[in-house]
Amino acid sequence: MTGFTTEPATEPGTESGTTPGTEPGTEPRTELRTEPVTGPGTEPATEPGTGLVAEALERIERLDPGLCAFIEVWGDEALERARTVDRRLPLAGVPFAVKGPSGIRSYAARRLIAAGAVPVGSTAVPGPGTYWQTWGQGRYGRTVNPYRADRTPGGSSAGSAVAVAAGMVPLATGSDGAGSVRIPAAWCGVFGLKTTNGLLPSPDRTGLASAGVLARSAAEARAYLRYVLGTRVLGTCAMGTCASDTCRPGRCAASARAHDTCTAGTCAPDTCTASTCTAGTCTTGTCMAGTCVASTCTGNTCAPGTYACDTCGPSELRLPVPAVFSPDLGFADSDPEVVAMVRGTVERLVAAGVVRLVPPAHEAPPHPHPARTSFALLDPREAWIAIRGGDLAGPTGVRAAEVRAENNRRLAALFARTPLLLTPVTPNRPHGHEGPGDRYSTALTWAFNLSGHPAASIPAGFTSDGCPVGLHLVAERGADASLLDIAAAAEQHAVAV
Repeated sequence: MTGFTTEPATEPGTESGTTPGTEPGTEPRTELRTEPVTGPGTEPATEPGTGLVAEALERIERLDPGLCAFIEVWGDEALERARTVDRRLPLAGVPFAVKGPSGIRSYAARRLIAAGAVPVGSTAVPGPGTYWQTWGQGRYGRTVNPYRADRTPGGSSAGSAVAVAAGMVPLATGSDGAGSVRIPAAWCGVFGLKTTNGLLPSPDRTGLASAGVLARSAAEARAYLRYVLGTRVLGTCAMGTCASDTCRPGRCAASARAHDTCTAGTCAPDTCTASTCTAGTCTTGTCMAGTCVASTCTGNTCAPGTYACDTCGPSELRLPVPAVFSPDLGFADSDPEVVAMVRGTVERLVAAGVVRLVPPAHEAPPHPHPARTSFALLDPREAWIAIRGGDLAGPTGVRAAEVRAENNRRLAALFARTPLLLTPVTPNRPHGHEGPGDRYSTALTWAFNLSGHPAASIPAGFTSDGCPVGLHLVAERGADASLLDIAAAAEQHAVAV
C-alpha cells in the first residue's frame, strides 16, 4: 500500500519511519508476487521455491513478538509445502495466513492451498473474557494496532489485519458476521472485503457471517475471488457479458478448465462446485452447486470434481461510478473527525472522477455540498442481536423481521438506482485495549450482514492522533467482482498525499 500520511507505531523489530508492510523504495503492487524480490544486494532463497515463504517467516519472527498477530506459526510445514508445491499452479509459493485456530479448515483456505498458496500460520482472534470482539489475543499477548500500540486493531479478524498491515503476509483470510473483516481493515489501514452472504460456505447457522479477505490492496484481493470463488475477475467484459471473444484462457485452482470459450456473447461455464449443475441456462448468475449467483453463464456443462462455473467476471468499469454517501446511515453516533476524514475522501473521489454522487431518491434535490447526499436505514442493532441469539419468537422476533424487511426494501430501492453506497466503516476511531466505550464499532457494518450485501473497506487517511480510518463501499448482492474493481480505482485517490 502507498499513500499513507502518517507513520506506524514503532514496535520491537519494526523500522521507524516506514509504513507497515513496506520498505523504503518499494513500489505499489497490483498483483500477488509469486517470486521473491531479487536484485543487487539480495540473497537467493536458501531452497528452491521457498523464497516468498521464507521472507514471510522471517518477518513474522522479527515483528510478531511486538504485534502479537499470530496464534501459531507453521514454519517447517510451510517451507516443506513451498518446496514441493507444483510451480505451475497460479499462486505457487505465495504465503498467506488463516484466521483463528480453525481457519485452516475453511473453504477459502482449502481453495487457496489448491491454487498453490502456502499457509504460514493462524492469526489472533478475541480471547475469552469480554463481550466485545474488536481485539485479538496472540501467542505473545494481546494484539496491538500497528500504528498505535495503545489501541486495538479491531476484530474479530484482528491478527489477519495486523499481519497484512505489517507486511508479514500479503493476504489473510477472515470472516465477517458484524464487521469482523471490515473494521480491522479500516483500523489497520489495509483493504478488507466481506463477500456476499451465501456466496461461500459458512459454518454460521444464522446466515449473518460471510467469508472475507484482508490484503494490501483491492487489486491483490482479486486473487481471492479468482481462485476461491472460481470466477473470472480479470477480463475484458462489458455489462457482465463477454466483449466479442475476449475471455482469456486460464484455469480454476486445483483442476484444469474443461473449456474456456465464449458462446453467444457470454462466457461458457466450465467447472462446478460439489453438486452437478442442471441443464439449461443460468438467467441470473453463475452455476454454483445447482444455483445461480452473479453474472451470466450458458451451457451449464460442468467437469466432474471441479469448481464453480467460470464467468466473465466484472463489467468493464465505467467512471465515474454513481454513488450515494451517508455519514451515519441515519442513526449512528459518529465521531466528527472520523466523518470529516471520510467525507474528505469522498470529495477527493468526486474530484478525481472516480465517483459521481447522486441523491438517495429520485425526488430528492441535489445537495449544494458534493459529499453530503445522505441515505438512512433503520438501526439494525436489536434485529442483529435477536437473530444472532436465536430469539425469533414473540415480539422481539417480529420486530427483527420487520426491521430486516424494511432495510432490505430501502437497499433494493437504492441499488435499483445506483451501484454504490459509501459510508465510514466505523463511527469511531480505534479504541483502547480497555474497551470500546459507549459507541458500537459495528454500527455501520452489521446492517449489511443482515442484508447480505458485499462490502469493502479501503484506507481513507488518519485522524489527528494517528489512527487509520476506513471508507466503506457497499454494492448489490453478487456484485463482489465489480466492487473490487471500484475499490481498486478508488484506492488510487482515497488518501491525501
